[in-house]
Amino acid sequence: MDIAVLGAGSWGTTMAIHLNSMRHNVCIWTKDQEQLEEIQKTHYNKKYLDVKLPESIGITTDIEYALKNKKIVVMAVPSHAVRSVVERIRGVIDNDSIIVNLAKGLETSSLKRMSQVIKEMIDNPVVVLSGPSHAEEVCKHIPTACVISSDDINACEYVQDVMMDENFRLYINKDLIGVELGGSLKNIIALGAGISDGLGFGDNTKAALMTRGLAEITRLGVALGSDPLTFLGLTGMGDLIVTCTSMYSRNRRAGIKIGQGKSLNEALNEIGMVVEGVNTTKSAYKLSKIHNIEMPITCEIYSILFEGKDPREAVYSLMTRNKKHEMEDI
Repeated sequence: MDIAVLGAGSWGTTMAIHLNSMRHNVCIWTKDQEQLEEIQKTHYNKKYLDVKLPESIGITTDIEYALKNKKIVVMAVPSHAVRSVVERIRGVIDNDSIIVNLAKGLETSSLKRMSQVIKEMIDNPVVVLSGPSHAEEVCKHIPTACVISSDDINACEYVQDVMMDENFRLYINKDLIGVELGGSLKNIIALGAGISDGLGFGDNTKAALMTRGLAEITRLGVALGSDPLTFLGLTGMGDLIVTCTSMYSRNRRAGIKIGQGKSLNEALNEIGMVVEGVNTTKSAYKLSKIHNIEMPITCEIYSILFEGKDPREAVYSLMTRNKKHEMEDI
C-alpha cells in the first residue's frame, strides 16, 4: 500500500520504519530541507532517532507529491502544528484517504481534540492512534500494544488490518473522546512525575501522583463525554505508566529539570524537542475551570509552569488539602 507520513520527527520516522517493514510503500514529508538532505545522504534522522532508515523509504519537501494517490496519510506532527498542516493539505489530499493522527494534545486556543481540529477543515475519515508507545522502542520492533479509535468504525478496522503486525498490536476502542483525552492528559501527570523525581522523592510519591492523576483525568474525561472505563486501558493507565516511568518520556525529562530548579524555558531548551504536556496543562486547566472539575494536580503543575510556584510548595499544597474519601468523586 502507498502511505504518506507527514512529519519527520521521532514518531513520523518510527512509523515510516514500521510500515516499511510491513512492505508498504512509504513517503515521508518534511518541511525542513536540511533534514531531507541529511536523511537522503546518511539515512539517519539523528536529532530525533538513532536508527538507520531503509533506503526504500522516500522523503520529500513537496507535500502534494507526498499525498498523491495515498490511501492512508499518517499525521505525525506536534499538536500545535496540526491545524496549519491540515490547511496545507486541504484540497490536495484524496477524498477517500484515511488520516491516522498520532499527535497527543489539545489545541490551546480552541481547547479542541485533534480529531475535531482535523474534521473542522476536511471531511476525510480520521483515525486516532494512542497508547503506551515510545518511538525509540517501536522503531526497533519491540512488542508494543496501542489503541485506535474513530467515528468511522470501517476506517478503524481498515487501519488495524494495514498497520498491525506481530510486534505492533492495535486494539479498537469506540470511545474516541476518551482515547484522545487519555493520550493527551497523561502528559500533565508525567510532568508531575518528573518534577517529583527532580525533587528527589521516591516511588511512593510517584505512585500517588499516577493514581490520583488518573482519578482527575477520568473526572474531566467523563465531564466531556468519555466512558470512564477507557482510562483503565491502554490510552489511560497504560500510557500513564510508560510516560511517568521512562527516560524516553520528554515530559518526564522536562519535569525532572524543573524539579531540579530550572525554569520552564531552560528545561524546554535542554530537551530540544516538543514537550506536549506543557500546552496540554494550560488547556486542561482552562477546561477544569469551564466545567468546574476538581483537578488539584493539574492546577498545581499549572502554577509551577506558568505562575512560578515553587515545586515544594505545590507538593505541600497537595498533601495538606482537605480530608477526602478516596472514592467520593467516582
